Amino acid sequence: MKEINFYKYQATGNDFILIDNRQAKFELSKEEISFLCDRKFGIGSDGLMLIQDHADYDFELIFYNPDSSQSLCGNGSRCAVNFAKFLGIIDSKTNFLAYDGGHEAEILANNEVRLKMADVQNVRLMSDGIFVDTGSPHLIKYVINIDTYRVYDQGKAIRNGGLFKEAGVNVNFVQVTGENQIFVRTYERGVENETLSCGTGVTAAALASSTKDLQSPVKVNTMGGNLSVDFIKNEDNSFSEVYLTGPAKQVFQGSLELKNI
Repeated sequence: MKEINFYKYQATGNDFILIDNRQAKFELSKEEISFLCDRKFGIGSDGLMLIQDHADYDFELIFYNPDSSQSLCGNGSRCAVNFAKFLGIIDSKTNFLAYDGGHEAEILANNEVRLKMADVQNVRLMSDGIFVDTGSPHLIKYVINIDTYRVYDQGKAIRNGGLFKEAGVNVNFVQVTGENQIFVRTYERGVENETLSCGTGVTAAALASSTKDLQSPVKVNTMGGNLSVDFIKNEDNSFSEVYLTGPAKQVFQGSLELKNI
């Protein structure tokens, strides 16, 4: 039986379980991760994160989707930065290790977190959308009437079909709503449902919007709140100095006894 102290965070409605694992006490199984993320029988979340010590970084972030698959999570990373400050690991700036490598981040005066994403080299125009990998793979599809769009049905079909049947893909449905402003709804693989927000998806959508002549910074509205994405678009259509900025807040903390599953 494992007794776990956990913390619940949310970033524009994308919610996560965070665990301080600097003592290396926890090695969670696939079944345990799925149980903890389950909204009926567990704590409930869009993902689970462990904060661990690392010799070369302020901390290491281990992120799991509810199905125990791993990837970079932009909103989760911003929550982890605030959690690291809460634990006293960092002050306002940090350099931490995530799934796709090292990241810099800063907690701003308004308590929003500005996260530096990896450079993006490959934005591909495809027959059914724009493919962008921002640490997690995303397919961007432009739609109208996004408020009533069938995100779950259409996202599930794309995620499980065609070119993406084997590895899966996150599907972002995007509507341009103003000057340098978009609205994004996301079907997330690993969660296998629509989430209120997706950090890597928001970033991918903002970069893809440059093909429609939107300029940095791009304001991004989601079902869970608002974010901003800054970037430099290079002559070879790659992107550098990519930053995702938005809120990340602790919701509550608790403990549970994790029985054998």
